[in-house]
Amino acid sequence: MIPACCAFCLVAPQGMRVSRTRYIFCTGGVVSSVGKGLTVASIGRILKARGLKVALQKLDPYLNVDPGTMSPYQHGEVFVTADGAETDLDLGHYERFVDENVSRISSVTAGQVHLEVLEKERKGDFLGGTIQVVPHITNEIKRRIVLAGTKTDADVVIVEVGGTVGDIEGESFLEAIRQMRIGLRRKDALYMHVTFLPYIGATGELKTKPTQHSVRMLRSMGIQPQIIIARSDYPVTKDIVEKIALFCDVEPEAVIPLTTAQTIYDVPLMLENSGIADYIIDWLKLDVPQPPDLSAWQAMVNQMQAAQETIRIALVGKYVALRDAYMSVKEALVHAATARNQKIEIEWILADELEKNRHLDTLATVDGIIVPGGFGHRGIEGKIVAARYARQHRVPYLGLCLGMQVMCIEFARHVLHFEDANSAEFNEATSYPIINLMLDQREVTDMGGTMRLGEYPCRLVPGTLAAGLYGKSEIRERHRHRFEFNNAYRIPFQDRGIRFSGLSPDELLVEIAEISDHPYMIGSQFHPEFLSRPGNPHPLFLGLIDAAIGFRDARMVVAQPTNNHH
Repeated sequence: MIPACCAFCLVAPQGMRVSRTRYIFCTGGVVSSVGKGLTVASIGRILKARGLKVALQKLDPYLNVDPGTMSPYQHGEVFVTADGAETDLDLGHYERFVDENVSRISSVTAGQVHLEVLEKERKGDFLGGTIQVVPHITNEIKRRIVLAGTKTDADVVIVEVGGTVGDIEGESFLEAIRQMRIGLRRKDALYMHVTFLPYIGATGELKTKPTQHSVRMLRSMGIQPQIIIARSDYPVTKDIVEKIALFCDVEPEAVIPLTTAQTIYDVPLMLENSGIADYIIDWLKLDVPQPPDLSAWQAMVNQMQAAQETIRIALVGKYVALRDAYMSVKEALVHAATARNQKIEIEWILADELEKNRHLDTLATVDGIIVPGGFGHRGIEGKIVAARYARQHRVPYLGLCLGMQVMCIEFARHVLHFEDANSAEFNEATSYPIINLMLDQREVTDMGGTMRLGEYPCRLVPGTLAAGLYGKSEIRERHRHRFEFNNAYRIPFQDRGIRFSGLSPDELLVEIAEISDHPYMIGSQFHPEFLSRPGNPHPLFLGLIDAAIGFRDARMVVAQPTNNHH
């Protein structure tokens, strides 16, 4: 056993200063998907609004090293950080709400932790000792939690534990955050529990018993929450709050009802109005540099709610049955539409269906088309149909990663008449491999974490649509791909009207392609959706919305009847 007095010493990497960082640990109960990630992101926002430096971290109990090789139907979107980590979609919420880049230290999985410990054991680092969950796994988890604070010099680290209390795979993480109290000053850690209050329609009641059981299980593991966030689809009355406080041993002012919001961007304002920030600050004895300033956020939400006109965008994807697979794309559209005082309406179209010439009537009614990324051959021909429709009918189009590639394949087939043009990813025997495996990927055999990942520079060609949208000559964007445009075909494409308006600094990689005689048909090899922020939309998405507004308004003018006077 490790003496309690030195347990925390094991947490800090050798030579690293342990600063006076406070920790907020957020656990979930009753059911998953009740909004822990949004709650953590929102608390980060309201603490940052007081001038505090905040770091956020997600602990995921699954044994995958990261979600990079998981199906989007299993996990939703893979969010890519600037330093090239493939992470949980909640990290996208963290970045959008707090407006700070997260990094690979912000994402911790059970797979990473076990791999690290086992690799050390194989090297003999444990001097022949027996490797156990406690202390070896828990120490590695604690080391990574502390690293999130020391690397960022944060005043507060907010740590979200994935899953729910009672999940067997999450027990080592719960034990680790329990141990984090050891060595800290008495109130340098705060535990927050997010639970769901089910509504019984037959009696018209919200029930607190599941929350009570969830907290009881958490307490059996040695963790007493100081704050309970009570999520509900219905208003939570004062007597329910008092009941939760009584049976869960929490102060009534620390039971925070959080009803389902009209938009996720309401949540920071709702939590601010609940007084939770003041409770956190008082508990952690934080020195707050300034009064809270959420005026810009409030103005953005007001603008979002005041929008009267609607812009309709078709999203043609492979995973539309789980819309979380395109979380950042959806939010980037919201950001851009809000900036133009528009509401966004997304038509979710399964790419497989377009292959059968279904939903073409839907494409005829939208104001723009977006084709996001993906892997594998399923649905590719449907995405090519979408690109062809956009080109022929002059519908504004934005292609993201694979969406740029199918735009180029469609152009090769129907403008250059390279009939079997394709990507080598989908047809290795194609006569025209318009899209080919990147040179540095050709010897790669491992699937996980081996793509071109993270932030890379891109130079924009003066006088192009892309250069005009960005208003600068060089940008940095995030990538996640193995295949690229084949440079052997640059000249024939350029001769027929494709402009390669964004290139890597050495000009070897095509980063942006656009069709010169189209109002707005542009594709990026990178993922611009990861850099869009509420109040600061990404230029490519803003360009799509502007073009879509023009397309919609022009169509409305044409549709209006003319008055003929004789």
